[in-house]
Amino acid sequence: MALIGTINSSNDFGLKNRIINGAMVIDQRNAGASVTINSAAWTYTVDRFCALGQATDGVYTAQQSSTVPTGFTKSLLVTVTTADASIAAGQIYTLRQTIEGYNIADLNWGTANAKSCTLSFWVRSSVTGTFSGCINNEGIASYPFTYTIDAANTFEYKTVTLDGPTSGTWGSTNSHGIRLTWSLGVGSTYSGTGNVWNYSTEYFAASSTTNLIATNGATWYITGVQLEKGSTATSFDYRDFSRELVLCQRYFCSSFNIGVAPAYNAGGGMIGKGANGATAEPIICWQFLVSMRTAPTVTTYNPSASNNQWTTGTTPRMVTNTTAMTSVDNTGNPITSGTQSYIHVSATAEL
Repeated sequence: MALIGTINSSNDFGLKNRIINGAMVIDQRNAGASVTINSAAWTYTVDRFCALGQATDGVYTAQQSSTVPTGFTKSLLVTVTTADASIAAGQIYTLRQTIEGYNIADLNWGTANAKSCTLSFWVRSSVTGTFSGCINNEGIASYPFTYTIDAANTFEYKTVTLDGPTSGTWGSTNSHGIRLTWSLGVGSTYSGTGNVWNYSTEYFAASSTTNLIATNGATWYITGVQLEKGSTATSFDYRDFSRELVLCQRYFCSSFNIGVAPAYNAGGGMIGKGANGATAEPIICWQFLVSMRTAPTVTTYNPSASNNQWTTGTTPRMVTNTTAMTSVDNTGNPITSGTQSYIHVSATAEL
């Protein structure tokens, strides 16, 4: 009976934290290197977190960091390298993670039975003030939230509790579910009243809040990000490294060794070798480590030269492209008898 009582208490089995890689420990794409955000296209930093900027005006970098609060080993660091002190109405500088619909379907968002949720995270900034972010869907339903940085260059724990939205369309399969955004600077077009649900205009931030991008040299760190069902923040769901990696690999994976960023001429473990023979055309199949969210976009890399060709010098052709396996071949380009043909790949199926 004591065991039954324990099981029936407030334990949360399964995926308590709907955020993947909230402790910023997985960085398959960049292996800790800094990336520059100076484009209105999404750029991925650590796994599952992407950043948006502008092709002109402000510029910032993002990088995995070892500056952390107690209990964590990694954070994500944002550094402003070119300030934008007067953000135009339609400009957006943000960091976000999109949660797949399967992982939030039980919240019943968009219905009368929508569940409340609590967002929690650790944040540190060189700039103090009231900052903001937003929780929204792929449409216009949005909840701009606020949080306050009280002391500069000090990690602070923040929580935001919100009622579940009773309107809007929220994905429940392998499409967009929830988009969680932190504002680094958002213009007036995409800023609205904070801490209430809005169903008529797309927002990414609360109005009249601090814009980090306005201060050259400003730094902002985040880690321990958790979004969970309920109205109380609980302890961070720190999954072991291998399980967190598997969750990330549904959206991005590569044939490179852990700690090696996908790149030409990067060496490391390769997916295999092609057939040998004067008339043989090498074909290499790679089974993804987990079933990917959808058929991914696959990129090829030459392990020993700065191009996307086979080591034998010809450009590969993609044969299949599914959520389970991909194949590349060298149709029409037989390799010399007795030689070996190697190649690297990466695959992305991000939301």
